[in-house]
Amino acid sequence: MTDLLDRLRAIVGAPNVLTEGDLTAYEQDWRKRDRGKALAVVRPGSARQVADVVKACAAAGTSLVPQGGNTGLAVGSTPDASGKQVVLSLQRMNAVREIDGANMTVTVEAGCVLQSLQEAAEKAGYLFPLSLAAEGSCTIGGNLATNAGGTQVVRYGNTRDLCLGLEVVTPQGEIWEGTTGLRKDNTGYDLRDLMIGSEGTLGIITAATMKLYPMPAAQLTAWAAVPSLNHAVTLLGLAHQYLGAGLTGFEVMGQFALSLVVKHFPQLRVPFAGDASARASAPGRPEPDAAPSGGSEPDTVGSVGATPWCVLLENSDSESEDHARTRFEALLEKAFEDGCVTDAVVAENLAQAHQLWHIRESIPLAQAEEGLNIKHDISIAVSRIPAFVSSTDALLRSEIPGVRLVNFGHLGDGNLHYNVQAPADGDAKAFLRDEEARVNGLVYDAVEQFGGSFSAEHGIGALKVDKLEKHKSPVALGMMRAIKRGLDPQNILNPGRVLRAETFSS
Repeated sequence: MTDLLDRLRAIVGAPNVLTEGDLTAYEQDWRKRDRGKALAVVRPGSARQVADVVKACAAAGTSLVPQGGNTGLAVGSTPDASGKQVVLSLQRMNAVREIDGANMTVTVEAGCVLQSLQEAAEKAGYLFPLSLAAEGSCTIGGNLATNAGGTQVVRYGNTRDLCLGLEVVTPQGEIWEGTTGLRKDNTGYDLRDLMIGSEGTLGIITAATMKLYPMPAAQLTAWAAVPSLNHAVTLLGLAHQYLGAGLTGFEVMGQFALSLVVKHFPQLRVPFAGDASARASAPGRPEPDAAPSGGSEPDTVGSVGATPWCVLLENSDSESEDHARTRFEALLEKAFEDGCVTDAVVAENLAQAHQLWHIRESIPLAQAEEGLNIKHDISIAVSRIPAFVSSTDALLRSEIPGVRLVNFGHLGDGNLHYNVQAPADGDAKAFLRDEEARVNGLVYDAVEQFGGSFSAEHGIGALKVDKLEKHKSPVALGMMRAIKRGLDPQNILNPGRVLRAETFSS
């Protein structure tokens, strides 16, 4: 391996080939569930250097793990434990190459942090709408590689929908230049869409041309209490009816999820929280979002002192604040009249809106403070989510008495983070060790029964490879393997991610 390391140093410079010191930031995944060992961390500064690194590794038979901000949640961007893989970090390639106002596009290198891209677009007078909790650390290349979702998918779509072109280094070390910014290009297979969501297994994204939008003239945010998930779905329908394309965010949060925020971040003022902090630590007590086995969700707020569900919705208007407020107030008036909202607060300014969003984005952090947990990133048709939650909640509580369910997510596009916390008086590490496989099986089987997907926006990585083998059809798996073989016959790029390594040659 000495010859390969010398070659890599010659390509990117010795300071950009890391083999010693603390490499935790590159070798450990974001959730600290997995820690690998890299032969080296290589940090190229251009697409040409990426291509030369790929050629050198291919010639040596050494596999590469492309990495952006390393904020993924499916263990897809860290090396295995062999000490033989090269981590290819794209963080040095972070430039905003061009903002084309007439074409409403921005061309940016893969290592550009999402927040930096948002700020560059805003400085030029435009909106780049992709928004994630990890936007201060994640990179646009990683967002594209995993087809990240976020909080504004209901209006703008996933990262795939925001991308017009890519620059990609192939597994053979060639550069495909596709950052044309064209909105119409019907010339054969869509290689852009093939690369997006492939998690660095088919090519290495080095740059992208992304869509920009006009900055909204007004933005209104409301936090609403709803008696049940069925009422939340009704409210979503009303929001589409009254706000149209102005509906840019629609998040749902179960009361237990919010109770964890109250417990661990008491400085945050959670609307309608009631005695949530007491419930967060009450062992074995059913949460207010629970439904009796075989029954429906409660139609009214129970005696627990807080509503079972809350919704955070956002309206962005291109005309004026008066126009936006008129439509927003009409929506809320209708929602109160129909009984699908029992209480609501509307942010009076941008700072208050940010505070409401900060509460929503603090749920994963609060859950981590509560202890190790079993995370699920699922999608189901919006109309079927209430029935799924009701039946699956009852199933899990029956199978594991005292289990705590942390339900929240992007109801506007049918994506729930349906997470499972150990009983309050239990050992979180032991719960994860002993129950994760059973809980995953129960949840994913239920998702399949409801016609959903077990991975909505986090990807497959190494964490869910076996789930893909179980829940994806044999025909689809066969097509995926054929694509991988055709583009990467040496299995150089991110082996064992998305597709099982041992089945690659079968």
